[in-house]
Amino acid sequence: MIGKLNLPAHLQPGSTPTILVANPVKSFATEPVTHAGQHVGKSQPAMSRALDALRGVFNDDLLVRASSGYVLTPEGQRLAELLPSALNMIRRMVTNDSFTAKEWRSKTTVAMPDHQTMILLPRLMQRAPHLEIVPQSLSKSVLRGLEQGDVDLAVGQLDGVPPGYLRRSLYTDQFVSLLRHDHPALARAWTIESFMALRHTAVSSNSNNQGSRIYDELPELQLPDHNPMRLSHVLTAAMVVATTDLALMVPRRAANLISAMLPLTAVDPPLDLKPYEVMLIWHERCHHDPKHKWLRGQFAAAVAPGAHCE
Repeated sequence: MIGKLNLPAHLQPGSTPTILVANPVKSFATEPVTHAGQHVGKSQPAMSRALDALRGVFNDDLLVRASSGYVLTPEGQRLAELLPSALNMIRRMVTNDSFTAKEWRSKTTVAMPDHQTMILLPRLMQRAPHLEIVPQSLSKSVLRGLEQGDVDLAVGQLDGVPPGYLRRSLYTDQFVSLLRHDHPALARAWTIESFMALRHTAVSSNSNNQGSRIYDELPELQLPDHNPMRLSHVLTAAMVVATTDLALMVPRRAANLISAMLPLTAVDPPLDLKPYEVMLIWHERCHHDPKHKWLRGQFAAAVAPGAHCE
């Protein structure tokens, strides 16, 4: 919807005076007042009042009588040349234009854990190949980064909803266990006891993330192994698991991608774990921005049911 700037009514884009000056050939300069008004949908008295208003604003006659009608004064000619581009600029300022992926040229900084980059980035690149995403780890500074515009979006979990921040659920997942495809445990009954007996590797928290309100639940997962091997990246942990008898707990979407690259098998743990909900988080300063709304829509569509990475 096109809004209006805080200008006098006779200077608003589309008002009679601005139409009059922006389209001088179609107004007084070449036609009688009545016919000129018909071109812009205004009556003769309205056109006369518009001309008087403009003369007062610019302190110039703008249009004067000549033998064949009206002619522009030098000031009127100058305005006639400048005003169309000025009005177009004003319209761009007050109009929420539609936005397409090909118009996106700026870098997009997204704070998210590394296993989410595996899930999201390939899908986003398929949907919007012009989009340049710069992943950033979750840390204490993410909230402030969102507020200041240094970070565009965050992906993870949010401890409450701080004032000024918004979120939407991207998807809900379940944790599964990854084991090497010929792990001895897979040849036996998969029970709580056999699961509890496994040695695990775990993804460690970023040391700068302690106390952050935006975080990832994966490093916080309570494992039966109270002394797991902690590694900083999911893929590093998965490569260790692929060549040892260790196990790795990850969300199912990440497990499916990893097991397609490494000789690993994903199995459901024999105990109930709470769902793993992934949220998209942003600051209200960008909430109504058309580009940011488009960006959030791309993230949501990338993980919508039926979306896949070919």
